[in-house]
Amino acid sequence: MKTIKITLNSIDKVKSFVNDITKYDYDFDLVSGRYVIDAKSIMGIFSLDLSKPIDLNIHAEDNVDEILETLKPYQV
Repeated sequence: MKTIKITLNSIDKVKSFVNDITKYDYDFDLVSGRYVIDAKSIMGIFSLDLSKPIDLNIHAEDNVDEILETLKPYQV
């Protein structure tokens, strides 16, 4: 598992983020305080405080470098 900090501070950014990660068959969790939600859930993402960076847990064994490259626009 790899954890990175991301920021999703606009509706368009949330939509493109979900579209980018749904291409992968791995699990992604967003962690904000004590809340953990499925990062592929748009409704779940909007239930979080998006005004500050959020931790993204990537549950992938391989292709991690490719995933990180895809997620570069969202990284803090």
